[in-house]
Amino acid sequence: MSTALSLNETLAEFQSKRALTMPADKLKINVDQRRLLVETADRSAFIKEGDAVEPFTLAEVDGEEVKLDALLKKGPVVLIFFRFAGCPACNIALPYYNSHLAPELKRLGATLVGVSPQVPERLREIKERHKLDFLIATDADNTLARRFGILYSYDEPSRRSAIESGNPIGDVTGTGTWELPMPATIVIDRSSTVRFADVSPDWLVRTEPTDVIDAVKAIEARAAA
Repeated sequence: MSTALSLNETLAEFQSKRALTMPADKLKINVDQRRLLVETADRSAFIKEGDAVEPFTLAEVDGEEVKLDALLKKGPVVLIFFRFAGCPACNIALPYYNSHLAPELKRLGATLVGVSPQVPERLREIKERHKLDFLIATDADNTLARRFGILYSYDEPSRRSAIESGNPIGDVTGTGTWELPMPATIVIDRSSTVRFADVSPDWLVRTEPTDVIDAVKAIEARAAA
């Protein structure tokens, strides 16, 4: 009986296959940028367990507002930061979360929100493509990601490559900047306190659903104690 691949095994398999077809120069730029981020990320600035989260409002792609205070009245909130609708890794991670995370979080009374700086009219594409059964919202101007210390900017080789291909990331996202959030998963309890935070400078490494589920269950166990 075969065992389903974990999310990170799925992403590693994707990258291995892509490495066989991607032009060598573009592959090098991709690998070097991810390595640079891993080596230089200021982890001391990352949001962490125990931090208090100030109220925020995001724009959901279907038109409603996502307000932290309102969501916390229902239960814990799980934020999944991702890059943008056309990001290949995000198109693996979000459907995986839809299948392996969203149903259990709903059962536990937690709200899952996918967050990207991409403008709503462009971000809606990934929700519709994969029929995602959770909120997808825009972090306008990367305000929340900046507050959480998880932003990065394209390095020079990545910028040149994007310009040459006619796809500067600021045009793709509609933000006009070279900034994107590092993939991150943040679990917030009803007191607006972070109970789990996982930030990955390498966008091909993502939080496994089981870690998120365990964090939410720990919140519920703490509340029941």
